[in-house]
Amino acid sequence: MTMSLDGAVADPERFATVFDAHYEEIRRYIGRRLDLDIAEDLAAETFLIAFRRRASFDAALGGIRAWLYGIATNLIGKHRRAEIRRYRALARAAPSTGDGGHEQQVVDRIAAGVTVQKLSAALAGLSRGERDVVLLVAYGELTYDEVAAALGVANGTVASRLSRARNKLRDALGVEV
Repeated sequence: MTMSLDGAVADPERFATVFDAHYEEIRRYIGRRLDLDIAEDLAAETFLIAFRRRASFDAALGGIRAWLYGIATNLIGKHRRAEIRRYRALARAAPSTGDGGHEQQVVDRIAAGVTVQKLSAALAGLSRGERDVVLLVAYGELTYDEVAAALGVANGTVASRLSRARNKLRDALGVEV
């Protein structure tokens, strides 16, 4: 969202506009990293924490979106083992063979399943910092500046973590990332 909601963060009466503007995006991000059944709870917790910490929001350190992604990423960190288990389970899962339809659909589904397995295994093999950067860029579509603000690290750290992660993913997947 491009309009500035900075004033809405500090004003408890207007904080609902921040929630309305970003809740679904944050819930989807969490749902991609963890199971959908806990995404709703963690997204709600993200906004509860944001509301409680609204006085400490500093627009100079990054926008609202990056601030919210940072809170969500920290909450995901508390569920890190669940995230890793999910990726490992996806990596082990047998690909779907379809419902007996057209032969090409079966081939496509198997290929997609193998890709999900390989990607899940590769993501599980990244360090926490590398995985956070990759998924904030890929799932959250955050810029380097937003990722840096969300994680409280320097832009150079974001760039180096992303570079290392890309190399690891390229090696694990055998493709350009």
